Amino acid sequence: MSYLRYVKVTGTMHVSPESKERVRETILKEKPHAIAIELDKRRFYAMQNPQKMTFKDAVKYGKKGIIQYILTKVEEKLGEEFGMMPGGEMIEAINLAGLLGIPLYLIDEDINVITMKILKAPFREKILLILESLAVFLPFPRKGEEERDLLKDFKIMMIQFKRRYPYLYRVLLEERNEIMARNLIAIVDSLKAKGVKKPKVIAVVGLGHKKGVERILNSHKA
Repeated sequence: MSYLRYVKVTGTMHVSPESKERVRETILKEKPHAIAIELDKRRFYAMQNPQKMTFKDAVKYGKKGIIQYILTKVEEKLGEEFGMMPGGEMIEAINLAGLLGIPLYLIDEDINVITMKILKAPFREKILLILESLAVFLPFPRKGEEERDLLKDFKIMMIQFKRRYPYLYRVLLEERNEIMARNLIAIVDSLKAKGVKKPKVIAVVGLGHKKGVERILNSHKA
């Protein structure tokens, strides 16, 4: 049997209100032995102790700080557009883990490592990323619900991202898929070592990571 037998991967869209509800329903229904979320220690701490960083503050940390500032602002803008600030589904998983007494695991790569990899991106991808990121700071008209189907557009968006940013696609998706899958395998093994015969782990990750993580888990035999 593969490790996928023991892990239910819940793919979420970080700025979608429905994702928060899906996470809650899945955890309450499955009653897992462990909950794993797409965060590292730094982002987990920042989520627990939110602080607004100004652009002036970001500049003090150099290129790394500016990139993290831009990424944060992009997420905030999308959160306003879709009715939920980034990380709502992660906060829901964290709160439920504490409320139900379920062990919580952080399975993502360190944000500083991710940022350093972004800094090493080819010049063309860096410039394109900056230009496209700036676009989210501009006001754009809200579309009616009948015009917007987030899940329908998601596959197209990912295909376009992979084509425009082959390096960043590998760094932000494929490499992190490997890291998160390895951490999930370690969680299952640790539960088995503690005497849990059929471990049940809920992994809350971004929708873009779901299939990749599942494919890796399915390729490893438990």
